[in-house]
Amino acid sequence: MRSVMMECEQSPVGAASSKGFRVRLGAGIICRLALLLVASLAMPGAGVADSTLDALKQTYHRPASIPFPNDNPYTDAKADLGHTLFFDPRLSGAKTMSCASCHNPALGWKDGLGHGVGHDAKPLSRATPTLLNLAWADLLMWDGRKNDLEDQATGPIEAAASMNQPMPELLVELAEMPGYRRLFRDAFGRDDITRLNLAQAIATFERTLVSNRAPFDRWIDGDEAAIGESAKRGFVVFNGKGNCAACHSGWRFTDDGFHDIGLESEDAGRGAEVPDEPLLQHAFKTPTLRNIDQRAPYMHDGSSASLREVVIHYDSGFLQRPSLSPEIHRLGLTETEIADLVAFMHTLTSRDDPISFPVLPTKEQVTWTR
Repeated sequence: MRSVMMECEQSPVGAASSKGFRVRLGAGIICRLALLLVASLAMPGAGVADSTLDALKQTYHRPASIPFPNDNPYTDAKADLGHTLFFDPRLSGAKTMSCASCHNPALGWKDGLGHGVGHDAKPLSRATPTLLNLAWADLLMWDGRKNDLEDQATGPIEAAASMNQPMPELLVELAEMPGYRRLFRDAFGRDDITRLNLAQAIATFERTLVSNRAPFDRWIDGDEAAIGESAKRGFVVFNGKGNCAACHSGWRFTDDGFHDIGLESEDAGRGAEVPDEPLLQHAFKTPTLRNIDQRAPYMHDGSSASLREVVIHYDSGFLQRPSLSPEIHRLGLTETEIADLVAFMHTLTSRDDPISFPVLPTKEQVTWTR
């Protein structure tokens, strides 16, 4: 219990977002609940009090709707256009890569690789992050260099190492296809195709990529049979001794912050964007744990092949250095606790609706219809 107490005392409830930190308003509440949880387990012959466990479950309930920004509200036509653009390989300079080449819906909106693959089949420096549940996020990419989904949407398209497509050329190519002119007109009320409305369409589609209810959600809603006993114990470890909820908090299981978790890598991460902040050196964005078992290998560099390896890293495998997150410390987990944590993380995976491949416009489709 003392290790949890120390973490709660050291955990900041807020920090300057302008420096790349995250204000975690719920951190203090979760810490207090975790202390009660651990204390109840430490009492001889006592289990976890139902009221304490129920209160902790309440911090993980899903929102009722998807947020869309005021300057890019949702419409079906805009989402349809974004869907089409997302799967079109002609958005790349070589006409061989679409957004879905790296963000594959069959692989948790990743690519199953330790490092992404870009233009000319050359490996990229980091793993591909998932697109799941990003409607609630900002400061995107592993290093937070993109402010929002609209900002992010065109970045890989234009990046020479990724899709290598100059935007002016792409806009001309799309405008030559009657089907795309119609889709843009339906979405934005005009035929002209611009960088802004292309980004808004892709971002709108990406905001609709939300994981469905998982066994964990049914459990916190009262279905005790939804998950196994090992996973239930793992939930207690996750919020207590394991200290996982210090960063993997809320219904998406992420604080949207940046932390150095002690990986043996020279990559500065967020530190390259905010070089004057010592704690942001080697810091990377906390990924969501929703559908996590679909997205191996793990970490920004693909260095952990399994969820068990991830847990062992946090338990004792991290590199000590000045920028190491204050949330990271030796945990002393038992083999049973490690197995229980992994069992719990498996309950966060949902069975999501299949994503269809759209019919793509061509120059020949003068009377193209969906």
